[in-house]
Amino acid sequence: MIGPIGYYVHHHGDGHRQRALAIAKSAPHGRFTLIGTGLAGRTEGLPYLDLADDRLTDNRVFDGRDDTVDRPLALHYAPSQHGGIRSRAALLTSWIAQERPSLMVVDVSVEIAMLARLAATPTVYVRLSGLRDDPAHLEAFRGASVILSPFNRELDDPGMPDWVRAKTRFCPGLTSSSRSSEPNRQDTILVVYGRGGTGGVGDALAAAARAAPGFDWRVIGPVSQPQSCPDNLSILGWVEEAEREIARAGLVVGAAGDGLVNAVIATGSRFICLPEPRPFDEQLSKAHRLAAIGAAVVIERWPQVSDWPGLIAAARDLDPGVLNRLHEPDGARRAADFLIATAREGMPRASA
Repeated sequence: MIGPIGYYVHHHGDGHRQRALAIAKSAPHGRFTLIGTGLAGRTEGLPYLDLADDRLTDNRVFDGRDDTVDRPLALHYAPSQHGGIRSRAALLTSWIAQERPSLMVVDVSVEIAMLARLAATPTVYVRLSGLRDDPAHLEAFRGASVILSPFNRELDDPGMPDWVRAKTRFCPGLTSSSRSSEPNRQDTILVVYGRGGTGGVGDALAAAARAAPGFDWRVIGPVSQPQSCPDNLSILGWVEEAEREIARAGLVVGAAGDGLVNAVIATGSRFICLPEPRPFDEQLSKAHRLAAIGAAVVIERWPQVSDWPGLIAAARDLDPGVLNRLHEPDGARRAADFLIATAREGMPRASA
């Protein structure tokens, strides 16, 4: 009988938590324990371990900088004299000693992966998009039993070392989104903003809606209110069922985060992708791959008002077969089965 599987959830944005929920809910109840900061009331009844915050400033902000000059190359974030970090390290290692987990999935943190390995626990490291070939990432990859990437192999950065790719299990479809039973509303454009970015500018959205008056524009996520809102623009704010909005839209506009990209791929909506700045060019790398294979129209800054009609036309001309090729309809369950098998066998298991 195997022990529990710990799943560390990074607190920047909400994509890590959503991915963890999709996997853990596809496994027998109690098999996974979610571990991270601010999880109380947000795990949909799944077991969790809430850790102290490790951020240096406002709890809503995390830029990944620790302001230290003596940090080892094998670490990304290791501020000194931080009570929260001391507390979380002690709580996590205490949980490991008591529960004896068979595996720790780390999504994402080099430091948590190293701590788990020091506590004699095998790790699966979640490798996101971008060129992650710095010393800290490479050591975390080297110490992991296997690497898991939540996207199709076709979206991987071509600059990643061959040995890293060979050790990687590519797991697309890690989303609760699915093809809607009703057809996409081709006259609907959905603009999506997540928790990890800066949010939308209402006046810019109003101008875009006026530039394409034949479409019903709907906006979800944090957005400032426009001074004047056209009749074809609806600003909905934060919604709990974003996947349903995405599934119903004929065209989605948004960043290149894993959660949104996986949802767009799952639902088959056309996609205008505006990658946001992220460490290791995570979103830019993924956006470039989406553009290269014809899965999205990619622009690196908010368009000029006059550009919208052409961008919409180009997106509507995309081949939907490309998205079908990138998707794994049962991805979350397959990932859960893979992780349980890895925990049971204790063996490296990468993609064929």
